[in-house]
Amino acid sequence: MASTVTTEPSKDSSAPARPGYGQLLRTRGAWTFLLPGFAARQPFAMLTISIVLLVQHTTGSYGAAGAAAAVTGVSMALCAPYSGRLADRYGQRAVLIPGVLVHTLSGIALTVLALSHAPLWTVFLAAVPTGASVPQIGPMVRARWGVRLKGSPLMTTAAAFESVTDELTFVFGPLLATALCTGVNPAAGLVTEASLTLVGGLLFAAQRSSQPQVAAAGHARVEHASALRVPGVRVLVVTFLGIGTVFGGMQVSLAAFTESIGEPGLNGVLYGTFAAGNMLSGLVCGAVAWKAAPRQRLVVAYTALALVASGLWAAHSVLVLAGLGLLVGMCIAPALITGYTLVEDLVPAGARTEAFTWLTGAVALGQAAAVTVAGQLEDRFWGGAGFLVPMGGTLLALTTLLALRSRLAAHPRARTVARGVGHRVPVTVD
Repeated sequence: MASTVTTEPSKDSSAPARPGYGQLLRTRGAWTFLLPGFAARQPFAMLTISIVLLVQHTTGSYGAAGAAAAVTGVSMALCAPYSGRLADRYGQRAVLIPGVLVHTLSGIALTVLALSHAPLWTVFLAAVPTGASVPQIGPMVRARWGVRLKGSPLMTTAAAFESVTDELTFVFGPLLATALCTGVNPAAGLVTEASLTLVGGLLFAAQRSSQPQVAAAGHARVEHASALRVPGVRVLVVTFLGIGTVFGGMQVSLAAFTESIGEPGLNGVLYGTFAAGNMLSGLVCGAVAWKAAPRQRLVVAYTALALVASGLWAAHSVLVLAGLGLLVGMCIAPALITGYTLVEDLVPAGARTEAFTWLTGAVALGQAAAVTVAGQLEDRFWGGAGFLVPMGGTLLALTTLLALRSRLAAHPRARTVARGVGHRVPVTVD
């Protein structure tokens, strides 16, 4: 199996007990998709907050702003898995190029409609293709790592690295979007998001050498069975839905809180603190040689997340909210990393992009539901009522995870094929 790893031969033959980021980043060809991938995924962290700030500015309602963002999130959640499945079947480039073009045009249309105070239903209508066409760069990058690191212990490190990269975008993305919307123009965040999607997405699509190969027709019939048929994937989808409620609930509630104290500029700082905690704990997770099984780590991390998220609604000062946000972020990263790592064990290679997009879509769906409910709570009840959403979402997901955690155990796959990588027995990465 070591011969399938595409890192430097001198590094592969003597992989250390604790695979490090340095060894990971020396993987041959990694930088060809990492750099454009980072640029292309940056808009993902800007989209929801940019829509919330733009629509709230033009309508004066967090409920309307949350609903518009929710339409985008639901559209993305529903379409992302099919985008991933098409990428597995026809290649990432074939899906990316039309996707980024549609996303750019529909994002600009949404901006124009909001600024012209068009009827709210037209903004919702434009939000549908805007969300449906969000390029799934994160899952595509993870799938490319899977090609480069077949069976390598570095897969855990790669999962951690991708989580850190995601969270790095959630440090800079909301800060950039908030600064643009509050300091330049309410539409500047969404315009920048659309522009970065176009440029970054096309550059990423141009990297043909690193994308997973498309299976032959006969192989595809075996390998392209839906990833959602795997029981463990369904459990992870519910788990990631709960994580999405944290992201969405905090985006709306932090914006409402900072406005209520007359400091809207602190919104990006507080959300960036939350994302920084996520990023820092992700770095640690990738550097540790874990002894516990992945599903045990997931249960522990998720229990901690639910407990800390349950205290957000009681915070009434910037410092306390920043501290709790930091702790929530530190709990999210281990759960995300372990969930993505479990996909490597549970899902055949030919369906992993789809599996990753189911998880990404679940986060988006949870986020969409959260921004809607949190927006209504902030409009109708006390300031900070929106923080009840992360508490409820994580507690419900934790209950499901505890009841069905046995489904996350990896088993040898019964379906085998004569060629390809989907037939191998899962390799432990801990």
